[in-house]
Amino acid sequence: MPRAEWLKGIYPAIVTPFKKDETIDEEALRNLVDFLIKDVNGFVVAGTTGEFVYLTDEERLRTLEIVIDQVNKKVPIIAGTGASSTKATVELTQRAKDMGADAALVVTPYYFNPTWKEIYEHFDAVNEVGLPIILYNIPQCAGMHQQWWTTEGLAYLDHVIGVKDSSGDLPYMTALFEKIRGKINILCGYDEVGTAALLSGADGLILASANLIPDIWQKIYQHVQKGEIEEARQLQQKIQKLVRIIARTSGNQAVKEGLWMMGIDVGYSRRPTMPGDAFRHEDREEMRIELEILGKIKPRETTYILGSKRITTRVPATPQTPMVVENFSLKIGEGYAGPPYHEIAHTDLLIGVKGGPVDIAIERALQADAGQGKMRIVHDLPKTLLVPTVTPRTKKQEELLYVHAVAGLKWAIEASVQDGFLPKDILNDIVLLANVFVHPAAANRHRVKVNNYKAARYAIRKAIEGRPTLDEIFYQKESVRHPFKYTP
Repeated sequence: MPRAEWLKGIYPAIVTPFKKDETIDEEALRNLVDFLIKDVNGFVVAGTTGEFVYLTDEERLRTLEIVIDQVNKKVPIIAGTGASSTKATVELTQRAKDMGADAALVVTPYYFNPTWKEIYEHFDAVNEVGLPIILYNIPQCAGMHQQWWTTEGLAYLDHVIGVKDSSGDLPYMTALFEKIRGKINILCGYDEVGTAALLSGADGLILASANLIPDIWQKIYQHVQKGEIEEARQLQQKIQKLVRIIARTSGNQAVKEGLWMMGIDVGYSRRPTMPGDAFRHEDREEMRIELEILGKIKPRETTYILGSKRITTRVPATPQTPMVVENFSLKIGEGYAGPPYHEIAHTDLLIGVKGGPVDIAIERALQADAGQGKMRIVHDLPKTLLVPTVTPRTKKQEELLYVHAVAGLKWAIEASVQDGFLPKDILNDIVLLANVFVHPAAANRHRVKVNNYKAARYAIRKAIEGRPTLDEIFYQKESVRHPFKYTP
């Protein structure tokens, strides 16, 4: 089949919204389509990010039906129809064709690791349906990495119009450019190398992160089409941390939590995916900050009440951010950041009002530590006491704690002043007590500083927002873990 001229640009691999009982939230799915449609060239339904392996066949087709109806022929729709068996794939592809899908995204058969001959025969059978096919290479999920010669051979099937490569393997993709560019469309599905793929010759992108930042990806695509390479490179650099978080964690859960932070509620993922596990709590906090930097989480007025003082500030607000922050006698926050393992950082934070329980505890701790110098005031405004979790025993350990970890803590305070979570007008009225962990075997000074900055910044935000909330605790109870343990 000739190249499909419509199969270009930005296609979000849309998530499948679920209600609390894990049934499909049809209204949320329609709302998501409406949010995305102005910035995209089409949609992929029931793909990997859409959790197709957690859906029944009827659910996959129902999500397709909803999206077809909501899009109303404004842009093309690609249906994920891949399955482990050829029979199931053919049946799903036929039904997608009957429903009006523009193409089928068909993943390499997974679980039993078929031979290359079996893979070819599988796609040859799906080809008989007559619906345009996009081959889907995602070895990290399917368990097999297509070789270029396999993809090249499949490209000559009558109804194959494209290939989506989500391996992140640029040498494989460049081999495809050499062998089949011009024969079928080549699309990249690995967010971290999206711009590199476009600059190398990819026709478009099918991405999980396009659920969150479709407008930015569209700008990158347009810059590349116009030869504006530096502009495209700069935008990729701005989004690199965000897309790395999505690509290297549980992408579907990451996208859903990101959308929720942006005010678009699509629920959580189906089991066995759990919040706070593959997509860790610390990943969530970092994603939030990246979305703020990109302007996807908007500032909102919040009032701080300290005694008779009322201060209005503007903070980047998620649905959990309170309109009023009060009760400063004691606020508690916790933050964790890593890797690498020996440079992980963990901060337990207390925030209190001057003259209150936290301030009294600080003065008593300093008196008890008199002459030893283990506990130190490391910041004046607000007054901040550092309490080491592990007492340093060597000069190197002291340097890492009192120089580099402290630098990270100060950086976090300054960032919190800038983003409004610690308004300047309250700094003279509050005190901070930070219990800081630095691993005795830590060596990388810069990473100790950065991780302590992240951990302290997360802790400050959680303390101010009163997080985790009861809803968070109840929902995440089965995946809650100690910060230093990687099991529930």
